[in-house]
Amino acid sequence: MNDYTRRLVTNGKRRIQYRLRDRAWEAQEDPMLTASNIHYEMADRARGLAVGGIGTVHLLARRTGLIEAIDKALHVLKIHLPYHESDHVLNLAYNALSGGTCLEDIELRRNDEVYPDALGAQRIPDPTTAGDFCRRFAQDHIEALMEAINGIRVKVWRQQPEEFFEEAVLDADGTLAETTGECKQGMDISYEGVWGYHPLLISLAKTKEPLYLVNRSGNRPSQEGASERFDQAIELCRTAGFRKILLRGDTDFSQTRSLDGWDDQGVGFIFGIDAMPNLVAKAEALAPRCWKRLTRAAKYAVATEPRARPDNVNEEIVRERGFTNIRLKSEQVAEVDYRPGACARDYRVVVVRKNLSVEKGELALFDDIRYSFSITNRPEPQEQIV
Repeated sequence: MNDYTRRLVTNGKRRIQYRLRDRAWEAQEDPMLTASNIHYEMADRARGLAVGGIGTVHLLARRTGLIEAIDKALHVLKIHLPYHESDHVLNLAYNALSGGTCLEDIELRRNDEVYPDALGAQRIPDPTTAGDFCRRFAQDHIEALMEAINGIRVKVWRQQPEEFFEEAVLDADGTLAETTGECKQGMDISYEGVWGYHPLLISLAKTKEPLYLVNRSGNRPSQEGASERFDQAIELCRTAGFRKILLRGDTDFSQTRSLDGWDDQGVGFIFGIDAMPNLVAKAEALAPRCWKRLTRAAKYAVATEPRARPDNVNEEIVRERGFTNIRLKSEQVAEVDYRPGACARDYRVVVVRKNLSVEKGELALFDDIRYSFSITNRPEPQEQIV
């Protein structure tokens, strides 16, 4: 930013702060929104763009070397008439960044005179051409694209301060992506009766970057292929220079067949694990002195002053209409040693005991106790693991 631009921004901030200053208002006869008489004119040289930041995003892709990396790694097209592989990949990505939800939305970008100018392009691929490129994209192309992006990602990470590399926390999750189409290749019906896909995502928690994304049909289990992708992400983070690595996931990602191998490598993990009868029996056999009250950290810090808790309208309606309501009374935490069947050693299992009250209307029917379990090789306190 040059001095002239910086001065414009500073003056603009000063003017709006002056308008928003605290004032002792008197009663006003007219509304604040006066609906002034605005005239719109078409400028010849100065033109606006709804997605004004797209040029900056493209400049970032060029300066980091992402464009060259994509063209070097991907070989989908035999000749470039006129587009390269990077043109197609970035065109699809920019369509999503611009609010597009399908290939047809690319046509809106194509017919915006300012949009290709912001990208320094004479034209961009139309939806039909983009669709043809997608149909040529095979599994090996997807793998090559992810590795090309991650190679540039490592270069960007190396510009971070030293404390950035203290620990890499890798999260695994799966989500159902519904589709309304009837001819989508690879889609299937999920256990919830939803047609679509069930992608797997491995991400870096501190920056929320998607490191590996695997699309699967809707009827595949969440954990399928997760251990292999975790191994790829571990190698990527080690190449980048992270000193510690932690893997996390819910009960679908316990990955017991891989725990010993990760533990041997010095990789930490915290995974949910199903409340199986043998684990529940271990928890119920614990002495009362083994349990301590679980106090969860506040979701956020109050920046001003604490306010009185508002009435729970949801719970009032449930009570008035006599619906069954399960209310949490308290939580306790403890731990046991446990060796999964696929492992050769014991690991910590942190147990959370939830004391619940099952109610219907104004009546308390009975108390219920439920357990949740997390398996880990980390030494942190139980509350931190939870």
